[in-house]
Amino acid sequence: MTRQITRHSRAIYGVPNGIQVTDEGIWVVDQLTDRLALIENTEPNVWGVAKIIREFATDSSTTSGIAWGEDVMWMAANGPGDRWRPPRETDATTGEILKVDPQDGRTLARYPLPGGGGTHGIEYDHFDPGHVWLTTLQQQTLTLVRSDDWSIVRTLPLPYGAGHGVVRVEDGLWMVFKEDRLICKLDPSDGSVLDQVEIGPEHPEPHGLSIFDDNLLYCDATSGWIVEVTL
Repeated sequence: MTRQITRHSRAIYGVPNGIQVTDEGIWVVDQLTDRLALIENTEPNVWGVAKIIREFATDSSTTSGIAWGEDVMWMAANGPGDRWRPPRETDATTGEILKVDPQDGRTLARYPLPGGGGTHGIEYDHFDPGHVWLTTLQQQTLTLVRSDDWSIVRTLPLPYGAGHGVVRVEDGLWMVFKEDRLICKLDPSDGSVLDQVEIGPEHPEPHGLSIFDDNLLYCDATSGWIVEVTL
């Protein structure tokens, strides 16, 4: 099936590496500065950029994925951010998840990434509240954890490398595989591929991912574009 892929708007950051659509607007995070912004879900201005509702610094580092659930933001931190900026005392030493206040960016809790290593995608499971999906890249897996005690529920093997943004839908999990330029729908019970969308080289590269009405919205940390994929 051929899907329509269109450029939605420009991100307010140069390296947008996580995106999350909520009722209030579209959240975007910058991988370099780890700043988090909520922008209006409306037509962009003449420069192709949407209006900022609020924006603030966070304690995350090398952020690569965000999610919304339980009235908080969940941020996927990938370790020290000192390759692009001066180090901060709050920088993670390895992959971890931050639970963040969406009003001011204050850190509410920090959780270790199961198995260590890095993580490039995170999704709160609104179809099974109290659970969070995480890309666990060192093991090339997708891991489901309980949000209350961070215990592991399930671990799924990934069909491709470089797993990135994740979106839970009623009948599966959409997930970005950046290097293969694929967005695949996976079976949440065993990780098998149910469907996939190819993102050709004429389009921005997929990184972060979110649901957008009945479609998908992804961001490209290379070009700064936000892109809509019609399902």
